[in-house]
Order: sequence, then C-alpha cells, then structure tokens
Amino acid sequence: MTTIDVTKPMPPEAGRPAEGTNYLNHTTGIKSWLLTMDHKRIGVMYLVSILTSFFLAGIFGLLIRTELIAPGHTIMDADAYNMMFTLHGAIMVFLVIIPSVPASLGNFVLPIMLGAKDVAFPRLNLFSYYLWVTGAIFAVAAIIFGGVDTGWTLYVPYSTTGTEMNGIIFLSMAVFVLGFSSIFTGLNFIVTIHRLRPPGMTWFKMPLFLWAIYATGIIQVMATPVIGITVLLLIVERAFGIGIFDASLGGDPILFQHFFWFYSHPAVYIMILPGMGIISELISVHSHKHIFGYRFIAFSSVAIALFGFIVWGHHMFVSSQSPLMNVLFSAITFSVSIPSAVKIFNWLATLYKGSISLNTPMLYALSFIFLFTIGGLTGLHLGTLATDIHLHDTYFVVAHFHYVMMGGAIIALIGGIHHWWPKITGRMYSEFWGRIACGLVFVGFNVTFFIQFVMGSKGMPRRYWDYTDKYMIYHVISTVGSYIMALGFFITAAYLIHSLFRGRKAPANPWGGRSLEWQCSSPPPAENFPEPPHVGDCYDFSVLEWDEEEQGYHWRHDIPHPVGEA
Repeated sequence: MTTIDVTKPMPPEAGRPAEGTNYLNHTTGIKSWLLTMDHKRIGVMYLVSILTSFFLAGIFGLLIRTELIAPGHTIMDADAYNMMFTLHGAIMVFLVIIPSVPASLGNFVLPIMLGAKDVAFPRLNLFSYYLWVTGAIFAVAAIIFGGVDTGWTLYVPYSTTGTEMNGIIFLSMAVFVLGFSSIFTGLNFIVTIHRLRPPGMTWFKMPLFLWAIYATGIIQVMATPVIGITVLLLIVERAFGIGIFDASLGGDPILFQHFFWFYSHPAVYIMILPGMGIISELISVHSHKHIFGYRFIAFSSVAIALFGFIVWGHHMFVSSQSPLMNVLFSAITFSVSIPSAVKIFNWLATLYKGSISLNTPMLYALSFIFLFTIGGLTGLHLGTLATDIHLHDTYFVVAHFHYVMMGGAIIALIGGIHHWWPKITGRMYSEFWGRIACGLVFVGFNVTFFIQFVMGSKGMPRRYWDYTDKYMIYHVISTVGSYIMALGFFITAAYLIHSLFRGRKAPANPWGGRSLEWQCSSPPPAENFPEPPHVGDCYDFSVLEWDEEEQGYHWRHDIPHPVGEA
C-alpha cells in the first residue's frame, strides 16, 4: 500500500482518462450494452427504462384528469377509468418510484462516490435489471390479457372475486418479480458500502447520499419479501380457490391489508429516502457550504428506515382495528415525522448565509423542500384519529400522497438527473430552459394537487369516475394544472435530449462538488478512476476554485491535497 505525496498539488491530467475514452465509448454495439456489467451503463439503462415507464404512467394520469374535467362520461366509461387509474398507480409505484433513484442514479453514482471500480456483485446487478425488465413485461401482459381494475393496492375482495383473473395474475407476477429486483439491488448496495469503501473513508466521511442508499437497502432487503409472499398467496387463491383472503372461502380480507401495508409503508421510504439523499447533496453543493448537522442527517436516515416498519397500521384506522392499536399507531406516526423534520431544518440551516446558485438542480431542491413539507404536514391530519376518519378515502389522501411521492421522490429524481447529467453524459444542458421547465412543473404540480386538499376536505371520494356538480370547479382547476405540469416535463425531456447532440462539453466538476465522483472526468472512464482518488471532507468547498477557461472547478493550487492512500 503506497501513501500519496500530499505536499504537491494534483497535476491537471490526474484523474482523467485518455482523450475521448469513457464508459460510453470504450466498447460499442448494442450487445456490449445488453451484456455489460459496468454499473454506469446499467444505471443508464435503468434510467432510460424508468423514464419511459414514467412517460407511460404520466399519459395515463393525464387521461384520468381529462375524464374528470366534467361530471359523467367525457372520454372513457367507468370500467376503462378503473383500469386507467389502476395502471397509473401500479406503474408509477412499482416500475418508477420504488426503483427510480436507487436503481438508476444510485447505480451510476454510488461506486464512484466510494472511489470503487464497480458494485460488489456486478453480475447480480445486471441480473437485477433484467428482473426489472421481466416485471415490466408482466405488467404489460396484465394490460393485454384482461386488464386490472382493483386499484394499485390490489385490495381484496376486488382482486379475488372481480376483474379478469389473467390480469390479476400477470400484475401480481410483475410485483413478485420486481420485488426480487429490489432485494438484489439493496443487498448489492449494502455489501458495496461495507466492503468497498476506500482507506480513509470512514462511515462519517461518506456522502449523505450513500447513507440514504444504505438505509434504503436495509428496507429493501427486510420488507420486500413480505409483498412477494402476499402477491404469491393472492395468485394461489385466485388460481386454485384456496381460502386465504376471501371471506367466502374462510379467509380474512383484513389480513391482506396488514401484509400489504407492512411492506408498503416501509416502501414509502424506499421511495423517499434516496430522494432525501439527493437533496442533501444538492443543497450543500449548490449553496457552496458545508452541510449543517451531518451526523443528525445521517442518523435520521437510519431512524426513518427503522420507524417505517412499525407504522403500517395508520392506513387501517377504519378497518375495525382495535382502539388501542389505533392509538399506538397514531402516536408512532407522529414520531416518524421527527427524523424527517431533522433533515428539513438542517437543509434550511445549510442554506442560511450560503453562496446559493439558483441553477436548475438547486431550484428542484428548493421545490422539494416546499412540496415535501406540505406533504409531511398534511400527513399529520391523516395520522390523527379524529380527522382521519373523515378524510379517509377522499381526495385529501390523493393530494397528500402525491405531495410526498411525486413532490418528494420524483422532484428529487429530476433534480438529481440535472445535478449528475454532466457527469453521466459529458454534456451541459440549457439552464434557461431548465429554469423555465422547473417553474412550470412547480406551478402545475401545486395547481393540480393543492386544490385536491380542499376538494377532499369537502367530501369528494377518491377513485370515483363520476361526481356531483359542486366538485366540478375543483376538478377543472386540477386538470388544468396537470396540463401545465405535463408541459414542464415535455420541455425537460426536449432540452435534455437536445443536450446529448448539441450541448456544451461538460468539465469534470461543473458545480464545485467535493465528493469523489467530481474527481473523475465527465463522462467517467470505464473503471472510474485511472488513479486512486483523494478522500477528504466531501463537504469542504474552500479547497476549490473556479476556472473561467474550462467553466469548471479545480483544486486550489495553494492548498495541498488531503491525506489519501492508494
């Protein structure tokens, strides 16, 4: 083991591959991508696949909102509407939000942040991707062979007695297979963080994004088997008539809810924790200030993961659960808000007196804080027994869910894509159009969903195809907002795709980041680092200076590099 001489500044060419050689072009051809074990290429394939699914689910969402713009039949009948919102929810949750950050950005960034060449199990990583593809194929088969109209939760007795059996079985198989993909991804990341950290990178020198991915991996490994077993039991009951959940066969329908939510509430944090990790990076890097309360943010990720396993009962306050259990689940629900609030307050403290760059990634980070805070605060109404009874299964729940899941997980994903886009593609996008699109998404999102809090509090039930005239104005406003938001996303897709062909070449460190991924070229070499990177405080930005010629950041030549080992 050789110690690096830290008395000399790093030569300009260090950490960079030969000109033109990177993970995108070191081998060519479709086969080299389909059989790759390079975590970066697998991350890119996940990202493209997930964004394609997001586009499809978004189209379904627009069709739902278009149908609801007026009472009665608008563009589809009641049966088609039930299938549409089921597919919108199932695709968004299982194919998009759950794998979105860990499988795509996590796959690309995590090993580079560790200074490693790859994840611990590259073959398992590729296998996980093909399991995701297989699950997506089963989901498409569910659409083709009968459709599903139960809602994305697959609640019994709808899934055991109604709808087409083929559709239910195919969608259940999709969830089952996707669960294995999630488990393998989480296991791979846990082992990678434990075993491949470089010398000098202790637990409390890891970027906070890695803490979030680690906590997410724990949930994936421990909670996902429950949903796998649950949908397998559902398949067995539906195919062979064995009474497990169907009361007419001697089963217990409430048991399905317990199983489903024991997984699905921790799954909420599979969706949101990686997004929180992204926001920790964005807030610090784009305010050029050391993250405030590093250890509190790190431990809060672990606390959220642990709390997530013991609050599932708050989804079942109206399901004849015992009053004592209702009170206990309500109290624990309030407790889980504490580690989330810790993150919010520490992000705000980081922003205080920071040198804030209001670029596109930072705008998405600020949007996340605003939207997720609304989602969190409205969750208190649903965790309170007295108010949840009245708000349960109304549009208030729809609005809360979207503020947390889309306003949290999806907004963080889009912010993370913009943050790491120069690193992934080696190209810069248009900041002008990035800000315009972010503004449209932010305004459209709030117009779409904030009015639903009002509509739900006035009694509009969720999942209904028709409604009385008094709710029409709220639905019209919500639908107009969805069109504005969709315009923002279409503009985002347009300028990102344009940047691939016409974008300015990205420097190695366009934002002034200090974590290890900014020490390699953009795009990274096939093996990430030609020479071992330097491990130091990943939130100390005082050692960087702006290079006007390259339009990027470099190490200050008057400051020696931190101690590192090769």
